[in-house]
Amino acid sequence: MASSSGTKGPYDLPRQPSRRLVKAPTRTVELPNEENMMDSEIVPSSLALLVPILRAALEIEEENPRVAYLCRFHAFEKAHTMDPTSSGRGVRQFKTYLLHKLEREGELTEKLSKRSDARELQAYYQAFYEKRIRDGEFTKKPEEMVKNVQIATVLYEVLKTMVAPQSIEEKTKRYAEDVENKKGQYEHYNILPLYAVGVKPAIMELPEIKAAIAALWKVDNLPMPIIRPRQDAFNGDDSTMPMERVKNVNDILDWISLIFGFQKGNVANQREHLILLLANIDIRNRTESYEIREETVEKLMATTFKNYNSWCHYVRCKSNLRFPAELDKQQIELIYLALYLLIWGEASNIRFMPECICYIFHHMCDDVFGILYSNAYRVSGDAYQIVARDHEHFLREVITPIFDVLMKEAKRSNKGKASHSNWRNYDDLNEYFWSEKCFKLGWPMDLNADFFRPSDETQTAHRATSNASTGAGKKKAKTNFVEVRTFLHLYRSFDRMWIFFILALQAMIIIAWSSLGPVGVLTDADVFRDVTTIFITYAFLNFLQVTIDIVLTWNALRNMKFTQLLRYFLKFVVAAVWVVVLPVSYSSSLQNPSGLIKFVTSWAGDWGNQSLYTYVVVIYMLPNIVAVMIFFLPPMRRTLERSNMRIITLLMWWAQPKLYVGRGMHESMLSLLRYTLFWIMLLISKLAFSYYVEISPLVGPTKVIMGMNIDNHEWHEFFPEHKIHNMSVIVAIWAPIILVYFMDTQIWYAIYATLFGGIIGAFSHLGEIRTLGMLRSRFQSVPLAFSKRFWTGGNSTNIQEDSDDSYERYNIAYFSQVWNKFINSMREEDLISNRDRDLLLVPYSSIDVSVIQWPPFLLASKIPIAVDMAKDYKKEDDADLFKKIRNDGYMYSAVVECYETLKEIILNLLRDEQDRQVIERICNKVEDCIEQEKFVKEFKTSGLPSLSEKLEKFLSLLRSEDGKLESQIVNVLQDIVEIIIQDVMVDGHEVLQTPQHYIVERGQRFVNIDTSFTHKNSVMEKVIRLHLLLTVKESAINVPQNLDARRRITFFANSLFMNMPKAPKVRDMLSFSVLTPYYKENVLYSTNEVNKENEDGISILFYLTKIYPDEWANLHERVTSENLEENLEDLICQWASYRGQTLYRTVRGMMYYWEALTLQCTMENSGDNAISEAYRTVDFTENDKRLPEQAQALADLKFTYVVSCQLYGAHKKSKNTDERSCYTNILNLMLTYPALRVAYLDETEDTKVGKKVYYSVLVKGGEKYDEEIYRIKLPGPPTEIGEGKPENQNHAIIFTRGEALQTIDMNQDNYYEEAFKMRNVLQEFLKSYRGQQKPTILGLREHIFTGSVSSLAWFMSNQETSFVTIGQRILANPLRVRFHYGHPDIFDRIFHITRGGISKASKIINLSEDIYGGYNSTLRQGFITHHEYIQVGKGRDVGLNQVSQFEAKVANGNGEQTLSRDVYRLGRRFDFFRMLSFYFTTVGFYFSSMITVITVYVFLYGRVYMVLSGVEKSILQSPILHQNKALEQALATQSVAQLGILLVLPMVMEIGLEKGFRTALGDFIIMQLQLASVFFTFQLGTKSHYYGRTLLHGGSKYRSTGRGFVVFHAKFADNYRMYSRSHFVKGVEILILLIVHEVYGQSYRSTSLIFFITMSMWFLAVSWLFAPFLFNPSGFEWQKTVDDWTDWKRWMGNRGGIGIPSEKSWESWWDEENEHLKYSNIRGKILEIVLAFRFFIYQYGIVYQLNITHRSKSIMVFGLSWGVLLIVLIVLKMVSMGRRRFGTDFQLMFRILKALLFLGFLSVMTVLFVVCALTISDLFAAFLAFMPSGWAIILIAQTCRGLLKGAKLWNSVKELSRAYEYTMGLIIFMPVAVLSWFSFVSEFQTRLLFNQAFSRGLQISMILAGKKDTYNKVK
Repeated sequence: MASSSGTKGPYDLPRQPSRRLVKAPTRTVELPNEENMMDSEIVPSSLALLVPILRAALEIEEENPRVAYLCRFHAFEKAHTMDPTSSGRGVRQFKTYLLHKLEREGELTEKLSKRSDARELQAYYQAFYEKRIRDGEFTKKPEEMVKNVQIATVLYEVLKTMVAPQSIEEKTKRYAEDVENKKGQYEHYNILPLYAVGVKPAIMELPEIKAAIAALWKVDNLPMPIIRPRQDAFNGDDSTMPMERVKNVNDILDWISLIFGFQKGNVANQREHLILLLANIDIRNRTESYEIREETVEKLMATTFKNYNSWCHYVRCKSNLRFPAELDKQQIELIYLALYLLIWGEASNIRFMPECICYIFHHMCDDVFGILYSNAYRVSGDAYQIVARDHEHFLREVITPIFDVLMKEAKRSNKGKASHSNWRNYDDLNEYFWSEKCFKLGWPMDLNADFFRPSDETQTAHRATSNASTGAGKKKAKTNFVEVRTFLHLYRSFDRMWIFFILALQAMIIIAWSSLGPVGVLTDADVFRDVTTIFITYAFLNFLQVTIDIVLTWNALRNMKFTQLLRYFLKFVVAAVWVVVLPVSYSSSLQNPSGLIKFVTSWAGDWGNQSLYTYVVVIYMLPNIVAVMIFFLPPMRRTLERSNMRIITLLMWWAQPKLYVGRGMHESMLSLLRYTLFWIMLLISKLAFSYYVEISPLVGPTKVIMGMNIDNHEWHEFFPEHKIHNMSVIVAIWAPIILVYFMDTQIWYAIYATLFGGIIGAFSHLGEIRTLGMLRSRFQSVPLAFSKRFWTGGNSTNIQEDSDDSYERYNIAYFSQVWNKFINSMREEDLISNRDRDLLLVPYSSIDVSVIQWPPFLLASKIPIAVDMAKDYKKEDDADLFKKIRNDGYMYSAVVECYETLKEIILNLLRDEQDRQVIERICNKVEDCIEQEKFVKEFKTSGLPSLSEKLEKFLSLLRSEDGKLESQIVNVLQDIVEIIIQDVMVDGHEVLQTPQHYIVERGQRFVNIDTSFTHKNSVMEKVIRLHLLLTVKESAINVPQNLDARRRITFFANSLFMNMPKAPKVRDMLSFSVLTPYYKENVLYSTNEVNKENEDGISILFYLTKIYPDEWANLHERVTSENLEENLEDLICQWASYRGQTLYRTVRGMMYYWEALTLQCTMENSGDNAISEAYRTVDFTENDKRLPEQAQALADLKFTYVVSCQLYGAHKKSKNTDERSCYTNILNLMLTYPALRVAYLDETEDTKVGKKVYYSVLVKGGEKYDEEIYRIKLPGPPTEIGEGKPENQNHAIIFTRGEALQTIDMNQDNYYEEAFKMRNVLQEFLKSYRGQQKPTILGLREHIFTGSVSSLAWFMSNQETSFVTIGQRILANPLRVRFHYGHPDIFDRIFHITRGGISKASKIINLSEDIYGGYNSTLRQGFITHHEYIQVGKGRDVGLNQVSQFEAKVANGNGEQTLSRDVYRLGRRFDFFRMLSFYFTTVGFYFSSMITVITVYVFLYGRVYMVLSGVEKSILQSPILHQNKALEQALATQSVAQLGILLVLPMVMEIGLEKGFRTALGDFIIMQLQLASVFFTFQLGTKSHYYGRTLLHGGSKYRSTGRGFVVFHAKFADNYRMYSRSHFVKGVEILILLIVHEVYGQSYRSTSLIFFITMSMWFLAVSWLFAPFLFNPSGFEWQKTVDDWTDWKRWMGNRGGIGIPSEKSWESWWDEENEHLKYSNIRGKILEIVLAFRFFIYQYGIVYQLNITHRSKSIMVFGLSWGVLLIVLIVLKMVSMGRRRFGTDFQLMFRILKALLFLGFLSVMTVLFVVCALTISDLFAAFLAFMPSGWAIILIAQTCRGLLKGAKLWNSVKELSRAYEYTMGLIIFMPVAVLSWFSFVSEFQTRLLFNQAFSRGLQISMILAGKKDTYNKVK
């Protein structure tokens, strides 16, 4: 049917836009201003159907512009039809843009056309079909045919709108029908073009692929579903409704899709997924076959359904995986596999709920079985209706309702700000399916079930309306666990550890108090009895644990089963009973009980005998004794926990609650003994140290103090100390010691982990080759080691048996393929120069010479040395000369190679046979003399140097590409022969004696040469190599010069000798994918970005050229040598991007996997003989054109790379320049790397229903554009429910392939040589550990590539390197607590996609999403290993603010982990020693950091209390205590911890292992000189602040750290905003404490440790206050300091308000900084207020020290001080109000008010000085007293914000806070300003900060000054 708009006739009239559209007014809009802007790439989401039309127009525009115009016009009309009102986002602008373009092109194309539009289009369509489709079907590749079919479809669609159907030619109709039939065959594909005909890619020819496809296509015996028209089309009479059998069921997945209604995109995606899985599993270790083996499907079934079967077992339901014997088992297995994958592929966010998926699969599996076999429902008996469903039925009916529940809970969470206990996260909803009650949902699911509706929701219309309006409804109880924000989680999760330490502390104090010692206590019954009181303490602590368990689980009790509630109740009752029984029984054993004890004893009756307590203790400890016995039998415990037998469940019921996860995590006996021994040694050291250094020395002084009568206090004493044995003093002294006791285990762990990690690393052969010298000494063994690890050839044994020489030659030939590719890759990366590359390359084969050819860098200077040796040789025989040469193997090899290669080159160069005979006679003479040992007699060695010079010139001419140098080559060649004959040979004239008929002159000899043979690559390589051997006279010890290239070469060589599994053939390896989540970071630096200057005039490019000067020079050398000057600008952008943390760098690195696999496939397919005969990979293509295609096919089969660019679709449609640039750069990446895939979330507008629709889309690069492969509709916006990164990973994981999955962040890199080891590391999945268990996560090490940027970057690099090497090494073995840390770990993909994915995504609680992947894997009986023979690059933060943001994010994440169920379950389910490992390597590290800081506070506040109260003075008068050093010694460990030694120890050990301990010592000294201790101490404050605040109040959030180069100066206001609360406030507080302590006290004045103890605290305070300025570029430059002050004052003075960011106003920042208090719970607020009361101790203590008080101790003194403070605050309030009310309109009145206040102040001060004896020191003391009190008032006011706002006092609090912020800013700023006055300070700071860069040639002083003369010259 012809279109009714826009046409006047079918043929002869040109089309124009319709009148209505022509007359429609247009307005100026923002249009793309690029001439070559692609129309198809700016289409709004609601008009996505236009993309194929516009792309077709672009494709045919050059061939036929008029037809392209008609296509665009059709697109315009279609856009108007789809959205006539232009209501969609961007539609109006797009229409206007397209209309303008049509107006420009209309007249122009009409003039070019000679026929009517209809005729032109029909003719072009026919020609296009015949040329591109009919003729190209069997010649063009499938991707080309896809494009052609799509264009033909568009053309016919346009034709139908122009021409009536009856007017279309029959030939055109036939062509169109054929195109329509071919559309199913030619579609955009991912890896497998399944339905393509004609030319098929090599991957489709693989037998395993064909076998998998054939297995899935067996559908003939399946009952076909029927299509039933809609009921509303008929009158309700089913008998009249036509039924039609579905025809296009191609395979099993199509059949399942029609039954359950899966989306087409999902079906296509999972079809390929399943085929590749089957093929990859089937291909291993077998011959080619066209049938899938049974064991292949069974293996995939076992791995895929292991979790499902476990779930069925757990919930006590029968598995629905049923296989009737009479039917095809493989077919039904494939149906089950396909069904599960289709459910998983369309589950969206529900993929985070694996047991929910099990529930869905369980019921759908039953449906499938019923359809196939019983044909009746199991329950009702009704017949199954096999009716086809629409493609969104499953999404609509199954997934969307569950997603809606998730969305409701997400809204209730208020973006994570609401308390975790008020909403259900992913885990809560998933754990609903851990109990049998989940079956109450029914199938199909009942949407009115409890799961979908809050339990207290009524059915009234009012309530329904209310819930609809809020979108969230009422909260439901949590499931199994409640994440309550409290520190008590630390005790609850790790109660066994705390109980152990508390009981050990109690026992040690009792033993120390007895003075008998640890051994003597065993002989004293009374003391031993006292020690046994630890069991009473144990009972109380256990009761506390049970109580905490009940209290913290309160909000989940409603969801628990009766048995769980009963267990909690009985636990509480039993614990309470033991709390009574144990003290009673103990009291009965006392000799002379009195008081309450006597009463209880008499009540106990006859049981009151001494042995009762012993019996009771034995009974009480019986469960623990049994647990210890089972502890040493891990297989038994594993079996008991995994068992589902009711009797065993009943027995285990008391020991631990029944949970689906956390069962059977116990290690093998050997592993258990390893980490048990580790912790026993550690705990013995820790407890011995604690007893002898911390506890025992304090007991004596404590006894004395308790016996003292202190009554001369210097303040008002509320509670007389002597009546309570001076307990306040005892607490002040013991409190910091107790804290150190609980914290110092972390120090001991650092020591032991360093020692054990170093030992394990040494045994792993780490660092055996760490320098180029070591590499040269062992290089001869490198090819053999390489072959042992990577050789997959079949005849290695035969070669080895033939001869050792041939075996070695083959090893080197095989090694050279990879080594040379590795070296060339470094050249392409500009790490090395052309000269370095030539020196490092290994010849592909040594068959042309009689010796093995080593790389020139090993042979450098060998020839010149040999020549000199021969020249100076004076003896008459050859023996000594040749002995010296042969003793140096490399020299002998070089001499022989040089001789034989020169001979070959010269002979090939000469054309005349006579000339060749002369050369051959010379060579025969040489060889005969050497054989007869008379070389020295027949040859004059003194002539060799001149001969060497001529040879150098000769080779130089041959290397030249100038073809005009042939005459010069002839001259030099004649000179060479002349020198040999006359100067070297004794009787050289005999060589020229020829037959009489050949008498020629000298000038006519050696003139006929042929230089064309040197044009071959193989010959030119020999010439270059020979030239290097002759010319490189110095040792090549510094080759390569680039430090990163050296590191890579030495690490690669060293890894070959490590414990690496042997690589399988590529076809036999495990298949794998790489997944990289990307948000909107830098993809590729643009020209503007690299040249954009900062405020100092520094650009990124200028900065990089100074950091990497050698690489910059290498780039220019490459550009010149390869004639790339035209692309110089693009190359520079790429060069800069490859040195930043960009997506371009990451993608390039990951695509090395594909290149490595392709190379390996090519070598394998070419055969061993081809390698041994020196064929290079580029030569393979000449021998067999199919080799590259086959290699690429296998690489595609084994490797997939998906980048999850969440916003790619939005960037594609954006008009923002930066976002469009991101899109363009990602598109270019896809076009550059055909194997790269990009997944993104597409948000489109459905104008019909008026809502947004979301899709998960996969695209790949086409010829010019991206090509959409799969599009899967989502139930809603996926990223609004959970954290961004895991949600981004989750939506893209369905597009990954293979059995393994590597997670890569977008700031990582990879290296070619490391990519080659991927086959080896994947073999680790097939190795069994601990008996039968195989790894589920393989941990890999990282190289931090940002360490050379600055000192901070170096510190961070060392810290991170120590964690990813020695840290994770010890975690994996022996401690067995390594998890996943967001690094390049490799997951067992099938294991994890069936168990919730590779991370968790619940809002805020899973902020550190990656580590939960490791937790989840471990809880689900996974096994995690760590491997260091392979590494991946990683970028880290390089500026202090970036580092602090990162540390804050990690500390926030650890705070949330502390509250999580995963940490609780691991802490409770691990055995005791593994639990210790878990605690001290995760949340315990951060808690210990916080305890370290708290210890400083407790110590200082205790000392200030003693000083101000006068207690210390009284104690110091005691001669017994005057010289006591116990306290100082005990605090020494805490002081060490403050200095960051914890982090330095592993660093030193790892550097020592890998670089040598001399280097490690040097680096350690340099780090200290560069103030590394300041940096680590500063980070200690960051960790403790954010960890503590997270547990107390929450407020965690993702912090974007930024990954750019930090060469800019951070303003003072920026630093103040970032560090005010975390460091500055605390630093000032410690400073005040130290001042008060020093001014008013005399503590430690006579001890030797005073300096160490107090200096560590001064150091801590100063580090926290001034580190941000010390590590800030130009932090002490005077002009910047002045600018910073101006900026800070402006920021402080600006008013806040709605929409004003915190960067612009102090008020906005202050509100934002206190926002966490708004959402804090009542416990957090109360604790905050209690902690604020500590500031009042200053006022209470200092006012009694004032001279004006005349030493009065009356309470009235303190009361009067509050009166003074109140008056001051009132006066300040009056001034503030006066300024606000009278400052503008009543200026005179305001001045009078200020004058009166000033006069009043003078009068009062005069009276105080004259009458009351006030002194100047009193004023300073009053300042110290009142300032903290004011700050306390502010803190309390902030917590009570709501009350103060109601009382209209909030503005006063804000102004008071502003005054305090001003004061603190001044205190911090003044020292910075003073130091800035001296210019040398700034210079020193610059050198200090960028010292590492200086050593790499970085001239920072020039950079910061912006002097770029040198750069401009280079450029």
